[in-house]
Amino acid sequence: MALPPKFAGQALRLAAPATPADSSVPATTHTLEVYLDYVCPFSAKLFSTFTSSVVPLIRENPAWASNLTIIIRQQVQPWHPSSTLVHEAGLAVLRVAPGKFWDFSARLFADQGAYFDVNVVNETRNSTYRRLAALAGEVGVNADDVYKLLAIPDKPAEDGSLNVGNGVTNDLKVVTKMNRLIGVHVTPTVVYDGVVQGDISSSWTGDQWKEWLEKNVV
Repeated sequence: MALPPKFAGQALRLAAPATPADSSVPATTHTLEVYLDYVCPFSAKLFSTFTSSVVPLIRENPAWASNLTIIIRQQVQPWHPSSTLVHEAGLAVLRVAPGKFWDFSARLFADQGAYFDVNVVNETRNSTYRRLAALAGEVGVNADDVYKLLAIPDKPAEDGSLNVGNGVTNDLKVVTKMNRLIGVHVTPTVVYDGVVQGDISSSWTGDQWKEWLEKNVV
């Protein structure tokens, strides 16, 4: 699926695309899309293995690195009420400092328990946003700028509307619409060159990923 330029920070490219033998053919890569929810423990497990074991494998193999684009797709799971809030924070980071998106995602997954139901139920929505903005600050993103995009006003809009949203509401709508197009439900879900890879799971080890890469990234 196409990646809108405003979400470019979701992509990770470890090398420039290989130059085709036929100069009239544009350079392109395989695309590995990983659909993750920041408050899903299984998503956190896959992200941890992928970033600690798989990314280094790809980086060390020039043929893989130049032929693969990796994309984190943000998948809100609505049965976790805080899922919307944490993904809004990811979208705010994409606006403020897109180059920090992967770093912020790693920090958020490491601290995901702080945003589970029991740990957000007694705080206001804006209080949760303040914590998320501060978390972004820990990876070098301007926390004030992130919070400005997230904060919900406590007064009606000029037209009297009470569902005013925040600075990333429209971005969240776009992400949700894109994900619905391919019917992603379970997190994590891995899609390779547009096809769901049902055999890949959060329990995969680095060795299993290596075997899969050897078969598929050519």
